[in-house]
Amino acid sequence: MKKTLLSVVAALLLVAPVFASGNRNATAPAVGAVYRILYAAEVETLNYLWSSNANDWRVPANVVDALVEHDRYGVIKPALATSWEHNADYTVWTFKIRQGVKWVDHTGKAVADVTAHDWVSTVQWVANANNNSNIEYIYNGYIKNAEAYFAQTADLSTPQTLKPEDIGVKALDTYTLQFTLENPCVYFISTLSFACYLPTYAPFLAQKGAAFGRDHESLLYCGAYYLASFKPQQERIIQKNPLYWDLPNVFIDRVEYTFNAQANTIAPTLFQRGETDYANVNSDILSQWLSNPATKDLVRNNQPDRSYSYWYIFNFEPRFDAVYEPDNWLIAVNNENFRQSIFWGLDRLKALAVIDPEDPSTLLLNTVTPAEFAVGAGKDFTQYDAIKPISNRDSFDTAKALDYKTKALPELRAAGATLPIKILVPYNPIITNWDRECQVVEQQLEALLGTDYIDIIIEAGPSTGFLNAVRRSGKYALCKGNWGADYADPETWAEPFREVNNTYNFIAQQPNQAVDGKPAINKTPETQAIVAEYHRLVKVAKNYTVDVEQRYAAFAEAEAYFINHAFIIPFSVDTLGYTASRLNPFEAQFSVFGLASYRFKGQHLLDKPMSNAEFKTAYEQWRNERAEALAASR
Repeated sequence: MKKTLLSVVAALLLVAPVFASGNRNATAPAVGAVYRILYAAEVETLNYLWSSNANDWRVPANVVDALVEHDRYGVIKPALATSWEHNADYTVWTFKIRQGVKWVDHTGKAVADVTAHDWVSTVQWVANANNNSNIEYIYNGYIKNAEAYFAQTADLSTPQTLKPEDIGVKALDTYTLQFTLENPCVYFISTLSFACYLPTYAPFLAQKGAAFGRDHESLLYCGAYYLASFKPQQERIIQKNPLYWDLPNVFIDRVEYTFNAQANTIAPTLFQRGETDYANVNSDILSQWLSNPATKDLVRNNQPDRSYSYWYIFNFEPRFDAVYEPDNWLIAVNNENFRQSIFWGLDRLKALAVIDPEDPSTLLLNTVTPAEFAVGAGKDFTQYDAIKPISNRDSFDTAKALDYKTKALPELRAAGATLPIKILVPYNPIITNWDRECQVVEQQLEALLGTDYIDIIIEAGPSTGFLNAVRRSGKYALCKGNWGADYADPETWAEPFREVNNTYNFIAQQPNQAVDGKPAINKTPETQAIVAEYHRLVKVAKNYTVDVEQRYAAFAEAEAYFINHAFIIPFSVDTLGYTASRLNPFEAQFSVFGLASYRFKGQHLLDKPMSNAEFKTAYEQWRNERAEALAASR
C-alpha cells in the first residue's frame, strides 16, 4: 500500500478560493454566540442519503461529519478518518476511522460509537434502487458494483446475482474502512465531501426505515452540531454537540433559523434593526446601501462561487412550438459561422452587470472549468496549453461577430433558412434578475447583429419544474445552463455534455434516436463530426488515470475544442452577491464542491459586520496565505 500524503492530495485536489482566513480585521468574536438567520425555502427532507437538493444539505453538513474535511484554505484534512492510503493504481483506498466519536440524538445524548460499518450501511442503502436515492449517480463509475447493484435492484425480473456485500465498501474491522473502485481514480478523496459518503448508524437506519430524516428525532448526529428543533415553516435550531471530537474549533453555540416567506425582502431591514445576523443585499438596493453612511459599512461583497459554472447553450434538438420555427432554427444552429457570430457578439459584462452592477468582471468566465478550481502538477487547469488562450481572452469582439455574420448569411440562405432567425430564450421567473439579463442580451445582440439577422424572443418558463419543462425538454433555442462540481477534477465539467443522457444541448443524440419518446431530428454531418471528435477527446482524457499532467492536458484539449466550435458560450461563475453578515467569511471551511461551504465549524460570530473595504483587504491577505498553504502542502 502507498501512503496518501496530504501533500499529494493537495497538489491534485485543491480548489479555488471562496472564504477563509485567520484575520478578523477590527471585529472581535462574541462569546456564547447565537447566529440568527431568516430562510424562505423549507427543506424537502433531512434524509441526506436521498436528496440531491443543495438546500436540503445545509443541515446535514453541520450535524454529520465526513471522512475528511477542508481547512480554511481548501487543504484536505482528517475528520472522521485519521489517515488513509491507496494502492499503486488508486483502485483501493483504506481509511482508519477516528475512535471514540459518538452518535448522539436530538438532545445531545450519546447513542453509539461511530465505526467503519457506518459507511457500509450508507453505501448499501444509497445503492439499493428500492430506496430511490437521488444521489446514487455519484457512485457510478467509482464504487465497484454499486451501479450494477442499483440496476439489479431496480429490475427484479433480472437475475439477482449481486449481494449488498459485493459492493466495493467493506469494514475490515471496527475502525478500518476500505473502498474498492471500478477504475483507478487519483481524485477519489475529493468525492468524499458529498452527502452520499456521510455515515449512518445501521441499526437506527433500519429502525426508522422510510421515516429516516423526516424530522430532528429521526436522525442521529456525529457532527459539530445536532438538530435540537425542527418545525417546518417555523424554525429549525442546531445546537453545539457537547460530545463532538473537535469541540475546541466550534465557536458558534447555536444557529437559529426562522422561516419567513419574505425573508429575502425583509432581511436587510431586520439586519439594520439587529434582529437577524445575515441578509442578502440584492442589486435593487445595493447602490442605496453603499451610498448611505448608515449602511455602507454593513455590506460587503462575497468571493465568486466557483462551485458552479454558467454558460449559454445552443439547442440541437429543438422541441419548441412551431410559432418559433424549430426547423429554421435547426438550419441556423448547425451552421458554425452562425453560432460563432452569437458567440463573439455577446457582451457578457453588460449582461453580468445586471447581477453585479458594482464589479461584474469578477464573475466573468471564459471556460467551462472555472479558474483556480483544479490544480494539477502545480498548474491551474485553465493555464494548460490548449485552453490557456481561451482563458486569457475576452470573447466579446464586435469585428469578429460581424465577420462571422457575413460568412453565415449566404450559407444560411443556401440551406433554405428564413431570416431573421428566431431565437427563443426562456428564463425562470423565480430567479432574481434572470428576466432583466435576458432583456440585456436581446437588446445588445440585436443592436450589434441586426434585427434583419436575428429575432430574440424572451419567454418566461414555469416557476416550478423549469428544468424538466424547458431545458430538459428542448424547448429553447438559446438558454443559460449551469453545472456544479462533484469532485476536484476537470472531468466533472465534461459531465453535462456526456455521450449519453445529454439533456443540456442534446448533442449526444444520434440521427433517428428517440428523445423523450419523440424521434430525434437529424444533425448535419459537420455537426456530428464535431460532436464525435469532442467525445473522442474526452475518452482519451479519461484514460489517463494516474498521470495527472497528461490527464489535465487532455481534458484541456477537449474543452478547448468544444468552446472553439461555439457549442456553448462560457458566461460566469456563480455569485453569492453582496451580504450583510456577522460572520467572517475567511474563517469558513473552503471547497467548491461537497458540503464544506455550508458548515459553521471554525467560524466566529463578530461584534460588528465586515465592511466591503475590510473584505477586500482580508481577501487579498487570504489569497496570499492560501498560496503559502498550498505550497507547504505539496
